[in-house]
Amino acid sequence: MTDRPLLLLDAASMYFRAYFGVPESITAPDGTPVNAVRGFTDMISRLVTEHRPARLVACLDLDWRPEFRVAALPSYKAHRVVEAQQADEVAAGVPEEVPDTLAPQVPIIGDVLAAAGIATGGAAGHEADDVIGTLAHREDTDPVLGVSGDRDLMQIVRDGGPGVAPVRLLYIGRGLNKAENCGPDEVAAKYGLPRDRAGVAYADMAMLRGDPSDGLPGVAGVGEKTAATLVGRYDDWTALLAGVDDPSDRRMAAGVRAKLAAARGYLDAAPRVVRVVTDAPVELDRDTTLPAAPADPERLDELARRWGLESSVARLRKAFDAASG
Repeated sequence: MTDRPLLLLDAASMYFRAYFGVPESITAPDGTPVNAVRGFTDMISRLVTEHRPARLVACLDLDWRPEFRVAALPSYKAHRVVEAQQADEVAAGVPEEVPDTLAPQVPIIGDVLAAAGIATGGAAGHEADDVIGTLAHREDTDPVLGVSGDRDLMQIVRDGGPGVAPVRLLYIGRGLNKAENCGPDEVAAKYGLPRDRAGVAYADMAMLRGDPSDGLPGVAGVGEKTAATLVGRYDDWTALLAGVDDPSDRRMAAGVRAKLAAARGYLDAAPRVVRVVTDAPVELDRDTTLPAAPADPERLDELARRWGLESSVARLRKAFDAASG
């Protein structure tokens, strides 16, 4: 096993943060906003420089609200559909609402990735989280570092072992400057979870706690600390649900048991929604090896001139050089 990671980028999470973190006054020569493109490209350059990955994949949302999750829990991201409809931005497939000046930048980001030679990966009917979860789960050669502002991806962290690569998450919810590099130790310490199964335990805690931003109700009256305590008392989710059904189980207070019993329908559906898929049909557009130089330098230079990305592209080239040296 090498010491250079497989870097898995949650592309949408990153370019959304780039869009809101870089002034919209950053424009191409024709006046088109390119703040997300510039910010996203610069983020990749910094990540490559700091982590020197052996391989790199920009993971894509091919379905931001998969049917299998909606079937399990209709409230999943439902409020975002309503917001998009109210904004009159619904097209085929009911896409997630994207700011007017960000949407045109997404294809440009794809062009830059292709010209640079950075692999992209997606899975039909799945989110980027599932792509990351699948690629991390099956990796047995290089350590894995996922990069995302979605804290629920903390569930992917694990220790390495024979034929199993260690997995960490670089959580950028507060930006790249305040990124948290999380493995089992950090996740266990931060949330009060059992260290030997910190990633899985995080997902269990998240199911109990819920997440309004994703339309996950959680269990009424059960906050993060109570959820973590409960998860720590049981070996797995099945055992915890058995405790809900067993009044003689003294690991669960009667009041908490009543709250969980009232939410039993949700608790049965939650794993299908919260846990990332680890066997998604991921398709990659190219080899994942970090390029030593752009795959199509002429095209990359053309994009740089057209969109005013000269400085960002120069930083990306420099990052490739440094990582391959």
